[in-house]
Amino acid sequence: MRLLSLASLSALAGGIAAAPYGPYPLPDGFPSPSPAQLKQIEMMAGGSLPNGPLPTVLQPGAVTALQLIALNEIFEVAYFTDLLSNITTNVTGYDLDGYNRTFVIEALTAVVNQEQLHALGANGILASANATTITPCEYSFPVSDFLSAITLAQTFTDVVLGVLPQAQTVWAADGGDELPLVNLFGSVIAQEAQQDGWYRSLQLKTPSAAPFLTTEAPAFAFTFLQNVIVPGSCPGVALVGASIPTFGPLTVVSMPPDVNSTVTYAVPGTVAPSTNSLVYLSGQNLPVTVPISTVTSIGGLSYFNASLPFESGFAKGLTIAALVSGTGISYANASMVASATLYGPGIIEID
Repeated sequence: MRLLSLASLSALAGGIAAAPYGPYPLPDGFPSPSPAQLKQIEMMAGGSLPNGPLPTVLQPGAVTALQLIALNEIFEVAYFTDLLSNITTNVTGYDLDGYNRTFVIEALTAVVNQEQLHALGANGILASANATTITPCEYSFPVSDFLSAITLAQTFTDVVLGVLPQAQTVWAADGGDELPLVNLFGSVIAQEAQQDGWYRSLQLKTPSAAPFLTTEAPAFAFTFLQNVIVPGSCPGVALVGASIPTFGPLTVVSMPPDVNSTVTYAVPGTVAPSTNSLVYLSGQNLPVTVPISTVTSIGGLSYFNASLPFESGFAKGLTIAALVSGTGISYANASMVASATLYGPGIIEID
């Protein structure tokens, strides 16, 4: 079992602070490739950008969804570009002992180019509707070797898979020019899931974690993404943040087994069992609300315990925890949980 939060992702690298990374523009011209460069990207990706007509009218919610998608896809291009470079330049920790080096390089090369097309596609849709497109940021990746990099890749891909269906819901409800986006991004969800299965396999995990994967609200994905973006390095965060909130960090302190257990969490604020509770999102189940207890304050952080009722039907793979305002409240969906959230997401990976 691996547990992560915005504040504890650095544990993947043993606490190593990553230097800011800003690779753009890439040698292939991304994020603004020439027609010839785009053709090469498509060849390396194994397919082209869709050649159908793009929407010319987008509702505000659709614009925000696409901007968040583009912000994430450009991050993923940078992440996998850095990972591939670490492997091919023989950085310590990325020597791939025990792995098929040639195959891993070929696979990650395809991923880099596929993610470039995802980003170009999202920004292309925004541009077609005269909406503001997303530019690259600088990033900080809290990983120090191949396995920790693959573990983090699996985690952020799990988060992406949980939020993309929410965007589909927005486009379907808006209708009109946006309806084709439902099918288009359905193919993106499938493609990201293929990636995720490989990342899991590299860790000797079952490629498919659960029959129904965990959903979440956009605010959880947006908050999580900001953990790897250098603050103030790009306008995209403020642009998306005008419509989607950012939560305070919820650190998952203890490492419970994959059974019913008690988990310790920490937040940089004041909490109380009389005014706060913890909510879990797991699979496609209704949110589960549990009380918090044993609150202590140490070094400006509030530590507290909450039960993890894993055996009540929690899915393997991703579970999201959120500290909310109020107690004993039943929530109908992830959006309602996000509306009450103060701190989160706490990311729990159970396998």
